Amino acid sequence: MDKLISRPHKKPNALCRLICFPWSGGKCSFFDRWCKFFCSTIEVSVVRLAGRECRDKEPFPEDMAEVVNEITSALLKDLQEKPFAFFGHSFGSYVSYAVAVHLKEEYGLEPVHLFFSGAYGLHSEYFFLMTKYREIEDSRMLDYLNMLGGTPPEFLQNEQISEHLLRILKEDQKILHTYPWRDIRNKSFSCDVTCFNGSDEEEHGSEAWLAVTSGDTSMYSLPGSHFYILEPSNETFLIKYITKCIENYDI
Repeated sequence: MDKLISRPHKKPNALCRLICFPWSGGKCSFFDRWCKFFCSTIEVSVVRLAGRECRDKEPFPEDMAEVVNEITSALLKDLQEKPFAFFGHSFGSYVSYAVAVHLKEEYGLEPVHLFFSGAYGLHSEYFFLMTKYREIEDSRMLDYLNMLGGTPPEFLQNEQISEHLLRILKEDQKILHTYPWRDIRNKSFSCDVTCFNGSDEEEHGSEAWLAVTSGDTSMYSLPGSHFYILEPSNETFLIKYITKCIENYDI
């Protein structure tokens, strides 16, 4: 579990658990910092999939079912003990959603809040265009990554690092293709849902996320591009907003 779930600051007296799901190619270290930024009532954990960081010697997951089952097996006891919320950015949003669907269907568990960030809404035309990214040639994909930001230019110019990053992106695209997104059109939650996006992104179809719940929904457009989350002022806003949402929930 220590490799799959990063939890550098354990808070045994926390009232709620916040599970964070990084973007494709993202590292746990970004969300690991959140562990100390949140108050004592919220314990932060970060998901680390096989094939990256300290799990780089492990084979990449074959499909979304493998990802969901591994995460569920590791977290189920914790999620049964205390209320929990999910935060995912980009690829992490889709993984968090798939895990949430599985938890509800198989165990009757539901997050107190789902936070989706920088992710095209399910069933939007943009989402299905995104799933075709794996068909793009490597050079164009690197140009696209450079345009999105979030990846140091020197990484993209380093052949070894860029090849590894492209491998992760392609493997994650494969995972997305194995999940029956169209078949869960009517799967809905009752928890609140909030969507965040960078204001510089022209299209994101985030409103399509709002259909997944009967609970309250909110959308926020924060200054920046796809990786607006890396801007310190935006990160501060997210932490304060998430804290408020969780604390206002009737735990």
